[in-house]
Amino acid sequence: MIPTVSPHHPQLAVSAAIFRDGKLLLVRRARSPAKGVYTLPGGRVEFGEPLQEALRREVEEETSLAIDIIGLAGWREVLPEAIGSGHFVILPFAARWRGGEIKLNAELDDFKWLAPDALDGLTLTAGLPEIIAAAVRLV
Repeated sequence: MIPTVSPHHPQLAVSAAIFRDGKLLLVRRARSPAKGVYTLPGGRVEFGEPLQEALRREVEEETSLAIDIIGLAGWREVLPEAIGSGHFVILPFAARWRGGEIKLNAELDDFKWLAPDALDGLTLTAGLPEIIAAAVRLV
């Protein structure tokens, strides 16, 4: 018998701190959760999908970029009360830009290539500065 999965379970997601010429890519969410907030590109891991394949797929879907993954830069947990929906466990990776130019999908409405220490004034997802600092150490 296959167990039934409750709709109220944590969802696994991945994101990428992508570096190009010393700058970091940030994208702004066009939809909830976190509409209008700058974050790293990424998304949900599909059942049976290896983490790094999920990361490459999500980055390509959201930005059209190809990346080289360097390593895991930590983790974040987003609880339902923080964003009003869902429970997410997010594994952010450090990565390098390998090719392509940015073409955002409908989930995003803006992007910026910024120095990792030039984020002042932007509305960021919770914990993002610490993840970026860890990714910088890996790069």
